Amino acid sequence: MRWTLKPKPDSKKVTDLANQLKVDELIATLLVQRGIETFAQARQFFRPSLDDLHNPYLMKDMDKAVARIETAIANGENIMVFGDYDVDGTTAVSLVSSYLKSYYPNVATYIPDRYDEGYGISYKGIDYADDNGISLIIALDCGIKSIDHIAYANERNIDFIICDHHRPGDELPNAVAVLDPKREDCSYPYDELCGCGIGFKLIQALAENRNQTIDALLIYLDLVATAIAADIVPMTGENRILAKFGLEVINRNPRPGIKALIQNVKKKTLTITDVVFIIAPRINAAGRIKHGNAAVSLLTEYDLDQAEQFASEIEQHNSDRKDLDKQITIEALDQIEINQEADKFTTVVYHENWHKGVIGIVASRLIETYYRPTIVFTKSGDKLAASARSVKDFDIYNALEASAEHLEQFGGHMYAAGMTMKEENYLNFKNAFEKVVSDSIHPDLLTPEISIDAEINLEDINERLVRLLNQFEPFGPENMTPTFLTKNLKDTGYAKLLGQNEEHLKLFVKQQNSAGFGAIGFGLGNKLELVKNQKPFEAVYCIDENEFNGNVTVQLRLKDLR
Repeated sequence: MRWTLKPKPDSKKVTDLANQLKVDELIATLLVQRGIETFAQARQFFRPSLDDLHNPYLMKDMDKAVARIETAIANGENIMVFGDYDVDGTTAVSLVSSYLKSYYPNVATYIPDRYDEGYGISYKGIDYADDNGISLIIALDCGIKSIDHIAYANERNIDFIICDHHRPGDELPNAVAVLDPKREDCSYPYDELCGCGIGFKLIQALAENRNQTIDALLIYLDLVATAIAADIVPMTGENRILAKFGLEVINRNPRPGIKALIQNVKKKTLTITDVVFIIAPRINAAGRIKHGNAAVSLLTEYDLDQAEQFASEIEQHNSDRKDLDKQITIEALDQIEINQEADKFTTVVYHENWHKGVIGIVASRLIETYYRPTIVFTKSGDKLAASARSVKDFDIYNALEASAEHLEQFGGHMYAAGMTMKEENYLNFKNAFEKVVSDSIHPDLLTPEISIDAEINLEDINERLVRLLNQFEPFGPENMTPTFLTKNLKDTGYAKLLGQNEEHLKLFVKQQNSAGFGAIGFGLGNKLELVKNQKPFEAVYCIDENEFNGNVTVQLRLKDLR
Protein backbone atom coordinates (compact mmCIF):
# COMPACT_ATOMS: atom_id res chain seq x y z
CA MET A 1 0.00 0.00 0.00
CA ARG A 2 1.13 3.54 -0.82
CA TRP A 3 0.48 5.96 2.06
CA THR A 4 -0.20 9.51 0.90
CA LEU A 5 -0.67 12.26 3.48
CA LYS A 6 -2.85 15.02 2.06
CA PRO A 7 -1.11 18.42 1.96
CA LYS A 8 -2.08 20.68 4.86
CA PRO A 9 -4.59 23.28 3.67
CA ASP A 10 -4.05 27.03 3.97
CA SER A 11 -3.56 27.66 7.71
CA LYS A 12 -5.43 30.99 7.67
CA LYS A 13 -8.50 29.35 6.11
CA VAL A 14 -8.34 26.60 8.73
CA THR A 15 -7.97 29.02 11.66
CA ASP A 16 -10.74 31.32 10.40
CA LEU A 17 -13.15 28.42 9.92
CA ALA A 18 -12.26 26.89 13.31
CA ASN A 19 -13.02 30.26 14.98
CA GLN A 20 -16.29 30.74 13.10
CA LEU A 21 -17.55 27.24 13.89
CA LYS A 22 -16.03 27.04 17.38
CA VAL A 23 -14.39 23.69 16.55
CA ASP A 24 -10.77 22.62 16.88
CA GLU A 25 -8.39 22.90 13.95
CA LEU A 26 -8.51 19.18 13.13
CA ILE A 27 -12.21 19.39 12.22
CA ALA A 28 -11.62 22.65 10.34
CA THR A 29 -8.76 21.01 8.41
CA LEU A 30 -11.00 18.11 7.37
CA LEU A 31 -13.66 20.56 6.17
CA VAL A 32 -11.28 22.75 4.17
CA GLN A 33 -9.87 19.61 2.54
CA ARG A 34 -13.43 18.94 1.32
CA GLY A 35 -13.78 22.43 -0.15
CA ILE A 36 -15.80 23.78 2.78
CA GLU A 37 -14.29 27.14 3.72
CA THR A 38 -17.12 29.36 5.00
CA PHE A 39 -19.69 29.25 7.77
CA ALA A 40 -22.49 29.03 5.18
CA GLN A 41 -20.86 26.08 3.38
CA ALA A 42 -20.30 24.33 6.70
CA ARG A 43 -23.93 24.83 7.69
CA GLN A 44 -25.04 23.28 4.38
CA PHE A 45 -22.62 20.40 4.92
CA PHE A 46 -23.66 19.62 8.49
CA ARG A 47 -27.34 20.44 8.00
CA PRO A 48 -28.30 19.25 4.49
CA SER A 49 -31.76 20.52 3.54
CA LEU A 50 -34.20 19.55 0.82
CA ASP A 51 -34.60 23.30 0.28
CA ASP A 52 -31.06 23.26 -1.16
CA LEU A 53 -32.07 21.00 -4.06
CA HIS A 54 -31.84 22.81 -7.40
CA ASN A 55 -34.84 23.76 -9.47
CA PRO A 56 -35.31 20.75 -11.81
CA TYR A 57 -36.27 23.07 -14.67
CA LEU A 58 -32.66 24.31 -14.77
CA MET A 59 -31.87 21.04 -16.53
CA LYS A 60 -31.82 21.32 -20.31
CA ASP A 61 -34.99 19.85 -21.93
CA MET A 62 -36.82 19.35 -18.60
CA ASP A 63 -39.67 21.58 -19.80
CA LYS A 64 -39.98 19.47 -22.97
CA ALA A 65 -39.96 16.22 -20.97
CA VAL A 66 -42.70 17.38 -18.60
CA ALA A 67 -44.82 18.79 -21.45
CA ARG A 68 -44.61 15.49 -23.39
CA ILE A 69 -45.58 13.40 -20.35
CA GLU A 70 -48.50 15.71 -19.54
CA THR A 71 -49.67 15.49 -23.18
CA ALA A 72 -49.47 11.69 -23.03
CA ILE A 73 -51.57 11.66 -19.86
CA ALA A 74 -54.11 14.11 -21.28
CA ASN A 75 -54.47 11.95 -24.42
CA GLY A 76 -54.62 8.65 -22.56
CA GLU A 77 -51.45 7.33 -24.22
CA ASN A 78 -49.61 4.24 -23.03
CA ILE A 79 -46.26 5.10 -21.41
CA MET A 80 -43.36 2.68 -20.93
CA VAL A 81 -40.64 3.28 -18.32
CA PHE A 82 -37.45 1.60 -19.54
CA GLY A 83 -34.25 1.14 -17.54
CA ASP A 84 -31.07 -0.82 -17.24
CA TYR A 85 -30.86 -4.07 -15.22
CA ASP A 86 -28.45 -2.84 -12.53
CA VAL A 87 -29.31 -1.13 -9.22
CA ASP A 88 -29.33 2.38 -10.71
CA GLY A 89 -31.59 1.32 -13.58
CA THR A 90 -34.05 -0.81 -11.62
CA THR A 91 -34.44 1.73 -8.80
CA ALA A 92 -34.95 4.49 -11.40
CA VAL A 93 -37.66 2.47 -13.19
CA SER A 94 -39.32 1.69 -9.85
CA LEU A 95 -39.19 5.38 -8.87
CA VAL A 96 -40.60 6.93 -12.05
CA SER A 97 -43.17 4.20 -12.76
CA SER A 98 -44.57 4.16 -9.20
CA TYR A 99 -44.78 7.97 -9.15
CA LEU A 100 -46.65 8.08 -12.48
CA LYS A 101 -48.92 5.19 -11.46
CA SER A 102 -49.90 7.14 -8.33
CA TYR A 103 -52.14 9.24 -10.60
CA TYR A 104 -52.15 7.61 -14.07
CA PRO A 105 -52.82 3.91 -14.81
CA ASN A 106 -51.45 3.42 -18.35
CA VAL A 107 -47.81 2.87 -17.33
CA ALA A 108 -45.75 -0.24 -18.13
CA THR A 109 -42.17 -1.05 -17.12
CA TYR A 110 -39.47 -2.73 -19.16
CA ILE A 111 -36.03 -4.00 -18.13
CA PRO A 112 -33.94 -5.51 -20.95
CA ASP A 113 -32.66 -9.05 -20.54
CA ARG A 114 -28.92 -8.90 -19.78
CA TYR A 115 -28.23 -11.98 -21.92
CA ASP A 116 -30.69 -11.62 -24.77
CA GLU A 117 -30.67 -7.83 -25.24
CA GLY A 118 -27.59 -6.55 -23.46
CA TYR A 119 -27.01 -3.12 -21.96
CA GLY A 120 -29.15 -0.09 -22.74
CA ILE A 121 -32.04 0.58 -25.09
CA SER A 122 -32.84 -2.47 -27.21
CA TYR A 123 -34.65 -3.02 -30.49
CA LYS A 124 -36.61 -5.79 -28.76
CA GLY A 125 -37.83 -3.29 -26.17
CA ILE A 126 -38.92 -0.86 -28.89
CA ASP A 127 -40.71 -3.67 -30.76
CA TYR A 128 -42.47 -4.62 -27.52
CA ALA A 129 -43.64 -1.00 -27.18
CA ASP A 130 -44.80 -0.97 -30.81
CA ASP A 131 -46.74 -4.24 -30.38
CA ASN A 132 -48.47 -2.93 -27.25
CA GLY A 133 -49.56 0.48 -28.49
CA ILE A 134 -47.01 2.39 -26.43
CA SER A 135 -46.26 5.83 -27.89
CA LEU A 136 -43.91 7.25 -25.23
CA ILE A 137 -40.84 5.62 -23.67
CA ILE A 138 -39.02 7.19 -20.71
CA ALA A 139 -35.50 5.69 -20.69
CA LEU A 140 -33.52 5.85 -17.44
CA ASP A 141 -29.80 5.29 -16.80
CA CYS A 142 -29.20 4.63 -20.51
CA GLY A 143 -29.83 5.99 -24.00
CA ILE A 144 -27.37 8.87 -24.34
CA LYS A 145 -25.56 7.07 -27.18
CA SER A 146 -28.56 5.21 -28.65
CA ILE A 147 -28.69 7.22 -31.89
CA ASP A 148 -29.83 4.31 -34.10
CA HIS A 149 -32.32 2.93 -31.58
CA ILE A 150 -34.08 6.30 -31.22
CA ALA A 151 -34.20 6.69 -35.02
CA TYR A 152 -35.77 3.20 -35.20
CA ALA A 153 -38.38 4.22 -32.61
CA ASN A 154 -39.13 7.49 -34.44
CA GLU A 155 -39.94 5.49 -37.59
CA ARG A 156 -42.59 3.69 -35.53
CA ASN A 157 -44.01 6.94 -34.10
CA ILE A 158 -42.70 6.17 -30.62
CA ASP A 159 -41.30 9.17 -28.75
CA PHE A 160 -38.40 8.93 -26.31
CA ILE A 161 -37.45 10.92 -23.22
CA ILE A 162 -33.88 10.05 -22.22
CA CYS A 163 -32.75 10.44 -18.61
CA ASP A 164 -29.06 9.52 -18.47
CA HIS A 165 -25.95 10.49 -16.53
CA HIS A 166 -23.26 8.94 -18.74
CA ARG A 167 -21.03 10.98 -21.02
CA PRO A 168 -22.65 11.83 -24.36
CA GLY A 169 -20.90 11.18 -27.67
CA ASP A 170 -20.44 13.81 -30.38
CA GLU A 171 -24.09 13.48 -31.42
CA LEU A 172 -27.20 13.37 -29.23
CA PRO A 173 -30.10 11.01 -30.04
CA ASN A 174 -33.10 12.58 -31.77
CA ALA A 175 -35.40 12.26 -28.76
CA VAL A 176 -38.19 14.56 -27.58
CA ALA A 177 -36.03 15.42 -24.55
CA VAL A 178 -32.53 14.44 -23.47
CA LEU A 179 -31.98 14.98 -19.74
CA ASP A 180 -28.28 14.62 -18.98
CA PRO A 181 -26.33 17.22 -16.97
CA LYS A 182 -23.16 16.05 -18.73
CA ARG A 183 -24.45 17.52 -22.01
CA GLU A 184 -22.12 20.36 -22.97
CA ASP A 185 -25.08 22.68 -23.58
CA CYS A 186 -26.68 21.91 -20.19
CA SER A 187 -25.99 24.48 -17.47
CA TYR A 188 -27.60 22.51 -14.62
CA PRO A 189 -25.55 23.36 -11.46
CA TYR A 190 -24.75 19.75 -10.48
CA ASP A 191 -23.65 17.11 -12.98
CA GLU A 192 -22.84 14.12 -10.73
CA LEU A 193 -26.37 12.70 -10.28
CA CYS A 194 -26.85 8.98 -10.93
CA GLY A 195 -29.54 7.68 -13.30
CA CYS A 196 -32.09 7.36 -10.50
CA GLY A 197 -31.14 10.90 -9.44
CA ILE A 198 -32.06 12.18 -12.92
CA GLY A 199 -35.33 10.24 -12.60
CA PHE A 200 -35.94 11.99 -9.28
CA LYS A 201 -35.40 15.41 -10.89
CA LEU A 202 -38.00 14.42 -13.51
CA ILE A 203 -40.63 13.52 -10.90
CA GLN A 204 -39.68 16.65 -8.93
CA ALA A 205 -40.49 18.72 -12.04
CA LEU A 206 -43.74 16.79 -12.62
CA ALA A 207 -44.67 17.30 -8.96
CA GLU A 208 -44.06 21.06 -9.21
CA ASN A 209 -46.27 21.11 -12.27
CA ARG A 210 -49.01 19.49 -10.18
CA ASN A 211 -48.52 21.85 -7.20
CA GLN A 212 -47.07 19.09 -5.02
CA THR A 213 -44.37 19.94 -2.48
CA ILE A 214 -41.11 18.07 -1.98
CA ASP A 215 -42.71 16.35 1.03
CA ALA A 216 -44.85 14.31 -1.36
CA LEU A 217 -41.67 12.82 -2.85
CA LEU A 218 -39.94 11.78 0.41
CA ILE A 219 -41.31 8.22 0.08
CA TYR A 220 -39.20 7.73 -3.06
CA LEU A 221 -35.88 8.73 -1.50
CA ASP A 222 -35.07 5.23 -0.22
CA LEU A 223 -34.73 4.27 -3.89
CA VAL A 224 -32.57 7.29 -4.70
CA ALA A 225 -30.23 6.70 -1.73
CA THR A 226 -29.82 3.05 -2.74
CA ALA A 227 -28.87 4.05 -6.29
CA ILE A 228 -26.43 6.75 -5.11
CA ALA A 229 -24.71 4.24 -2.84
CA ALA A 230 -24.58 1.47 -5.46
CA ASP A 231 -23.41 3.64 -8.35
CA ILE A 232 -20.54 5.14 -6.30
CA VAL A 233 -21.17 8.71 -7.48
CA PRO A 234 -19.60 11.64 -5.57
CA MET A 235 -21.17 12.19 -2.14
CA THR A 236 -21.40 15.94 -2.67
CA GLY A 237 -24.08 18.50 -3.51
CA GLU A 238 -27.49 17.09 -4.33
CA ASN A 239 -26.29 13.49 -4.00
CA ARG A 240 -25.40 14.09 -0.35
CA ILE A 241 -28.76 15.71 0.38
CA LEU A 242 -30.73 12.94 -1.36
CA ALA A 243 -28.61 10.21 0.26
CA LYS A 244 -29.03 11.69 3.76
CA PHE A 245 -32.81 11.97 3.56
CA GLY A 246 -33.05 8.65 1.71
CA LEU A 247 -31.16 6.95 4.54
CA GLU A 248 -33.65 8.39 6.99
CA VAL A 249 -36.47 6.78 4.98
CA ILE A 250 -34.59 3.45 4.87
CA ASN A 251 -34.11 3.53 8.66
CA ARG A 252 -37.55 4.83 9.63
CA ASN A 253 -40.11 3.74 7.07
CA PRO A 254 -38.73 1.98 3.98
CA ARG A 255 -40.92 0.60 1.21
CA PRO A 256 -41.95 -3.05 1.80
CA GLY A 257 -39.37 -4.38 -0.69
CA ILE A 258 -36.43 -2.74 1.09
CA LYS A 259 -37.92 -3.61 4.48
CA ALA A 260 -38.01 -7.26 3.42
CA LEU A 261 -34.35 -7.13 2.36
CA ILE A 262 -33.09 -5.65 5.63
CA GLN A 263 -35.37 -7.22 8.24
CA ASN A 264 -32.74 -9.80 9.26
CA VAL A 265 -30.02 -7.18 9.70
CA LYS A 266 -29.11 -6.81 13.37
CA LYS A 267 -27.94 -3.16 13.18
CA LYS A 268 -30.28 -0.48 14.52
CA THR A 269 -29.23 2.20 12.02
CA LEU A 270 -27.98 1.47 8.51
CA THR A 271 -25.30 3.65 6.90
CA ILE A 272 -24.49 4.20 3.23
CA THR A 273 -21.83 1.49 3.59
CA ASP A 274 -24.55 -0.94 4.73
CA VAL A 275 -26.64 0.00 1.69
CA VAL A 276 -23.62 -0.73 -0.55
CA PHE A 277 -22.94 -4.14 0.99
CA ILE A 278 -26.40 -5.34 2.07
CA ILE A 279 -29.15 -3.85 -0.11
CA ALA A 280 -27.41 -3.12 -3.43
CA PRO A 281 -25.90 -6.58 -4.12
CA ARG A 282 -29.26 -8.23 -3.59
CA ILE A 283 -31.08 -5.87 -5.97
CA ASN A 284 -28.25 -6.37 -8.47
CA ALA A 285 -28.41 -10.16 -8.13
CA ALA A 286 -31.83 -10.29 -9.79
CA GLY A 287 -30.51 -8.83 -13.06
CA ARG A 288 -27.27 -10.81 -12.83
CA ILE A 289 -28.75 -14.25 -12.26
CA LYS A 290 -32.38 -14.16 -13.43
CA HIS A 291 -33.94 -10.92 -14.70
CA GLY A 292 -34.02 -7.29 -13.57
CA ASN A 293 -37.83 -7.45 -13.59
CA ALA A 294 -37.59 -9.31 -10.28
CA ALA A 295 -35.93 -6.25 -8.70
CA VAL A 296 -38.64 -3.90 -10.02
CA SER A 297 -41.36 -6.26 -8.76
CA LEU A 298 -39.74 -6.21 -5.30
CA LEU A 299 -39.24 -2.43 -5.19
CA THR A 300 -42.76 -1.57 -6.37
CA GLU A 301 -44.61 -4.13 -4.24
CA TYR A 302 -46.80 -2.61 -1.50
CA ASP A 303 -47.84 -5.86 0.22
CA LEU A 304 -45.20 -6.89 2.79
CA ASP A 305 -45.97 -10.63 2.59
CA GLN A 306 -45.56 -10.59 -1.18
CA ALA A 307 -42.42 -8.45 -0.86
CA GLU A 308 -40.96 -11.00 1.56
CA GLN A 309 -41.59 -13.74 -1.01
CA PHE A 310 -39.80 -11.70 -3.71
CA ALA A 311 -36.95 -10.94 -1.27
CA SER A 312 -36.55 -14.65 -0.47
CA GLU A 313 -36.16 -15.45 -4.19
CA ILE A 314 -33.66 -12.60 -4.61
CA GLU A 315 -31.70 -13.88 -1.59
CA GLN A 316 -31.29 -17.18 -3.44
CA HIS A 317 -30.12 -15.34 -6.58
CA ASN A 318 -27.56 -13.50 -4.45
CA SER A 319 -26.27 -16.77 -2.99
CA ASP A 320 -25.92 -18.22 -6.51
CA ARG A 321 -24.14 -15.03 -7.60
CA LYS A 322 -21.58 -15.37 -4.80
CA ASP A 323 -20.78 -18.97 -5.79
CA LEU A 324 -20.40 -17.99 -9.44
CA ASP A 325 -18.14 -14.99 -8.94
CA LYS A 326 -15.92 -16.97 -6.56
CA GLN A 327 -15.46 -19.80 -9.09
CA ILE A 328 -14.89 -17.50 -12.09
CA THR A 329 -12.36 -15.40 -10.13
CA ILE A 330 -10.32 -18.56 -9.42
CA GLU A 331 -10.43 -19.50 -13.12
CA ALA A 332 -9.41 -15.98 -14.22
CA LEU A 333 -6.47 -15.88 -11.78
CA ASP A 334 -5.34 -19.29 -13.12
CA GLN A 335 -5.54 -17.92 -16.68
CA ILE A 336 -3.32 -14.94 -15.77
CA GLU A 337 -0.78 -17.26 -14.16
CA ILE A 338 -0.76 -19.81 -17.02
CA ASN A 339 -0.31 -17.04 -19.62
CA GLN A 340 2.44 -15.46 -17.47
CA GLU A 341 0.72 -12.06 -17.54
CA ALA A 342 1.35 -11.04 -13.94
CA ASP A 343 3.80 -8.28 -14.96
CA LYS A 344 1.55 -6.48 -17.46
CA PHE A 345 0.00 -3.03 -17.00
CA THR A 346 -3.51 -4.44 -17.63
CA THR A 347 -5.56 -7.54 -16.95
CA VAL A 348 -7.67 -8.72 -19.90
CA VAL A 349 -9.14 -12.23 -19.61
CA TYR A 350 -11.76 -14.20 -21.55
CA HIS A 351 -13.68 -17.45 -21.35
CA GLU A 352 -16.72 -18.18 -23.46
CA ASN A 353 -18.61 -19.91 -20.62
CA TRP A 354 -18.21 -17.30 -17.90
CA HIS A 355 -21.53 -16.00 -16.58
CA LYS A 356 -22.20 -12.58 -18.06
CA GLY A 357 -24.01 -11.43 -14.95
CA VAL A 358 -20.96 -11.55 -12.68
CA ILE A 359 -18.04 -10.49 -14.91
CA GLY A 360 -18.12 -6.94 -13.48
CA ILE A 361 -17.76 -8.31 -9.96
CA VAL A 362 -14.96 -10.62 -11.12
CA ALA A 363 -13.13 -7.62 -12.66
CA SER A 364 -13.26 -5.90 -9.24
CA ARG A 365 -12.02 -9.09 -7.53
CA LEU A 366 -9.07 -9.34 -9.93
CA ILE A 367 -8.04 -5.78 -9.07
CA GLU A 368 -7.73 -6.93 -5.44
CA THR A 369 -4.94 -9.30 -6.59
CA TYR A 370 -3.43 -7.46 -9.59
CA TYR A 371 -4.02 -3.77 -9.02
CA ARG A 372 -4.40 -2.48 -12.59
CA PRO A 373 -7.09 -1.62 -15.19
CA THR A 374 -9.04 -4.83 -15.75
CA ILE A 375 -11.45 -6.17 -18.38
CA VAL A 376 -13.27 -9.51 -18.20
CA PHE A 377 -14.80 -10.89 -21.43
CA THR A 378 -17.34 -13.65 -22.03
CA LYS A 379 -19.37 -14.89 -25.00
CA SER A 380 -22.73 -13.22 -25.58
CA GLY A 381 -24.56 -14.56 -28.62
CA ASP A 382 -22.20 -14.23 -31.58
CA LYS A 383 -20.23 -11.40 -29.90
CA LEU A 384 -18.01 -10.96 -26.89
CA ALA A 385 -19.26 -8.83 -24.02
CA ALA A 386 -17.09 -7.38 -21.27
CA SER A 387 -17.04 -5.41 -18.05
CA ALA A 388 -14.16 -3.06 -17.27
CA ARG A 389 -13.01 -1.71 -13.92
CA SER A 390 -10.23 0.78 -13.23
CA VAL A 391 -7.84 1.75 -10.48
CA LYS A 392 -7.95 5.05 -8.62
CA ASP A 393 -7.22 8.13 -10.76
CA PHE A 394 -6.99 6.25 -14.09
CA ASP A 395 -9.70 6.96 -16.69
CA ILE A 396 -10.56 3.63 -18.28
CA TYR A 397 -13.21 5.24 -20.51
CA ASN A 398 -10.50 7.30 -22.23
CA ALA A 399 -8.34 4.18 -22.66
CA LEU A 400 -11.26 2.37 -24.31
CA GLU A 401 -11.87 5.36 -26.55
CA ALA A 402 -8.24 5.13 -27.71
CA SER A 403 -8.72 1.40 -28.47
CA ALA A 404 -12.22 1.80 -29.94
CA GLU A 405 -11.33 0.68 -33.49
CA HIS A 406 -11.47 -2.93 -32.23
CA LEU A 407 -14.82 -2.54 -30.40
CA GLU A 408 -18.40 -2.68 -31.66
CA GLN A 409 -19.68 -0.39 -28.92
CA PHE A 410 -18.77 0.76 -25.42
CA GLY A 411 -20.08 3.05 -22.72
CA GLY A 412 -19.48 4.00 -19.12
CA HIS A 413 -17.37 6.39 -17.12
CA MET A 414 -13.93 6.86 -15.57
CA TYR A 415 -13.92 3.79 -13.32
CA ALA A 416 -16.35 1.33 -14.94
CA ALA A 417 -17.46 0.53 -18.45
CA GLY A 418 -19.05 -2.14 -20.62
CA MET A 419 -18.36 -3.11 -24.22
CA THR A 420 -19.05 -5.59 -27.02
CA MET A 421 -16.88 -6.70 -29.93
CA LYS A 422 -16.37 -9.43 -32.53
CA GLU A 423 -14.48 -12.46 -31.24
CA GLU A 424 -11.81 -12.20 -33.94
CA ASN A 425 -10.82 -8.77 -32.58
CA TYR A 426 -10.06 -10.01 -29.07
CA LEU A 427 -6.28 -10.36 -29.30
CA ASN A 428 -5.85 -7.13 -31.27
CA PHE A 429 -7.92 -5.27 -28.69
CA LYS A 430 -6.04 -6.87 -25.79
CA ASN A 431 -2.69 -5.76 -27.24
CA ALA A 432 -3.95 -2.27 -28.13
CA PHE A 433 -5.45 -1.74 -24.66
CA GLU A 434 -2.21 -2.87 -22.99
CA LYS A 435 -0.23 -0.41 -25.13
CA VAL A 436 -2.59 2.52 -24.44
CA VAL A 437 -2.48 1.91 -20.69
CA SER A 438 1.27 1.25 -20.50
CA ASP A 439 1.95 4.46 -22.45
CA SER A 440 -0.33 6.63 -20.32
CA ILE A 441 -0.57 5.32 -16.75
CA HIS A 442 1.72 6.70 -14.05
CA PRO A 443 3.53 3.79 -12.35
CA ASP A 444 2.37 5.00 -8.91
CA LEU A 445 -1.23 4.28 -9.90
CA LEU A 446 -0.43 0.56 -10.04
CA THR A 447 0.04 0.48 -6.26
CA PRO A 448 -3.10 0.88 -4.12
CA GLU A 449 -3.13 4.21 -2.31
CA ILE A 450 -4.37 5.06 1.14
CA SER A 451 -5.15 8.75 1.23
CA ILE A 452 -4.57 10.09 4.76
CA ASP A 453 -6.39 13.22 5.92
CA ALA A 454 -4.22 14.07 8.93
CA GLU A 455 -1.63 12.80 11.38
CA ILE A 456 -2.95 12.79 14.95
CA ASN A 457 -2.15 11.37 18.38
CA LEU A 458 -4.44 9.04 20.30
CA GLU A 459 -5.01 11.77 22.89
CA ASP A 460 -6.77 13.80 20.14
CA ILE A 461 -9.56 11.20 20.01
CA ASN A 462 -12.43 12.12 22.33
CA GLU A 463 -16.22 12.02 22.41
CA ARG A 464 -16.63 15.44 20.79
CA LEU A 465 -14.37 14.50 17.87
CA VAL A 466 -16.29 11.26 17.30
CA ARG A 467 -19.62 13.10 17.49
CA LEU A 468 -18.50 15.67 14.90
CA LEU A 469 -17.01 13.02 12.61
CA ASN A 470 -20.37 11.20 12.65
CA GLN A 471 -21.92 14.39 11.27
CA PHE A 472 -19.68 14.12 8.18
CA GLU A 473 -21.88 11.22 7.04
CA PRO A 474 -23.09 10.06 4.59
CA PHE A 475 -19.68 9.12 3.25
CA GLY A 476 -18.73 8.39 -0.34
CA PRO A 477 -16.41 9.59 -3.12
CA GLU A 478 -15.16 13.16 -2.46
CA ASN A 479 -16.41 12.86 1.12
CA MET A 480 -14.71 9.69 2.27
CA THR A 481 -14.56 8.57 5.89
CA PRO A 482 -11.70 10.60 7.45
CA THR A 483 -8.50 8.54 7.62
CA PHE A 484 -5.78 9.24 10.20
CA LEU A 485 -2.14 8.33 10.73
CA THR A 486 -0.70 7.78 14.19
CA LYS A 487 2.95 6.92 14.89
CA ASN A 488 4.75 5.28 17.84
CA LEU A 489 1.94 2.89 18.70
CA LYS A 490 2.32 -0.30 20.72
CA ASP A 491 -0.04 -3.20 21.23
CA THR A 492 -0.53 -3.91 24.94
CA GLY A 493 0.08 -7.61 24.40
CA TYR A 494 -3.44 -8.72 23.50
CA ALA A 495 -2.92 -8.96 19.72
CA LYS A 496 -4.74 -11.94 18.24
CA LEU A 497 -6.11 -13.27 14.97
CA LEU A 498 -9.83 -13.59 14.24
CA GLY A 499 -11.90 -15.15 11.48
CA GLN A 500 -12.32 -18.61 10.05
CA ASN A 501 -8.94 -18.42 8.32
CA GLU A 502 -7.38 -16.10 10.92
CA GLU A 503 -7.34 -13.33 8.33
CA HIS A 504 -8.31 -10.46 10.68
CA LEU A 505 -6.19 -8.74 13.35
CA LYS A 506 -7.49 -7.60 16.75
CA LEU A 507 -5.34 -5.27 18.89
CA PHE A 508 -5.47 -2.99 21.90
CA VAL A 509 -3.19 -0.03 21.14
CA LYS A 510 -1.59 2.68 23.27
CA GLN A 511 0.69 5.62 22.53
CA GLN A 512 3.04 6.62 25.36
CA ASN A 513 0.77 7.49 28.30
CA SER A 514 -2.47 7.90 26.37
CA ALA A 515 -5.67 5.99 26.99
CA GLY A 516 -5.81 2.83 24.90
CA PHE A 517 -8.22 1.89 22.12
CA GLY A 518 -9.39 -1.39 20.70
CA ALA A 519 -8.44 -1.80 17.04
CA ILE A 520 -9.60 -4.18 14.31
CA GLY A 521 -7.84 -4.77 11.01
CA PHE A 522 -9.95 -6.73 8.52
CA GLY A 523 -7.69 -8.71 6.20
CA LEU A 524 -4.59 -7.63 8.14
CA GLY A 525 -3.92 -10.96 9.87
CA ASN A 526 -0.57 -11.18 8.07
CA LYS A 527 0.63 -8.12 10.06
CA LEU A 528 0.61 -9.89 13.44
CA GLU A 529 4.42 -10.29 13.54
CA LEU A 530 4.79 -6.51 13.11
CA VAL A 531 3.09 -5.77 16.42
CA LYS A 532 4.12 -8.70 18.60
CA ASN A 533 6.19 -8.18 21.75
CA GLN A 534 5.20 -4.51 21.96
CA LYS A 535 7.23 -3.51 18.92
CA PRO A 536 6.44 0.11 17.92
CA PHE A 537 4.52 0.64 14.70
CA GLU A 538 2.56 3.23 12.68
CA ALA A 539 -1.09 2.76 11.76
CA VAL A 540 -3.53 4.25 9.28
CA TYR A 541 -7.14 3.96 10.42
CA CYS A 542 -10.66 5.34 10.57
CA ILE A 543 -12.41 6.02 13.87
CA ASP A 544 -15.39 3.73 14.42
CA GLU A 545 -18.01 3.14 17.06
CA ASN A 546 -18.38 -0.51 17.98
CA GLU A 547 -21.69 -1.67 19.43
CA PHE A 548 -21.63 -4.88 21.50
CA ASN A 549 -24.26 -6.05 23.99
CA GLY A 550 -25.74 -2.54 24.06
CA ASN A 551 -22.39 -0.91 24.86
CA VAL A 552 -20.89 1.55 22.38
CA THR A 553 -17.12 2.02 22.43
CA VAL A 554 -14.73 3.90 20.18
CA GLN A 555 -12.46 1.63 18.15
CA LEU A 556 -9.90 2.12 15.40
CA ARG A 557 -10.67 0.42 12.08
CA LEU A 558 -7.18 -0.27 10.78
CA LYS A 559 -6.43 0.11 7.07
CA ASP A 560 -2.70 -0.66 7.17
CA LEU A 561 0.25 -0.99 9.56
CA ARG A 562 3.98 -0.55 9.19
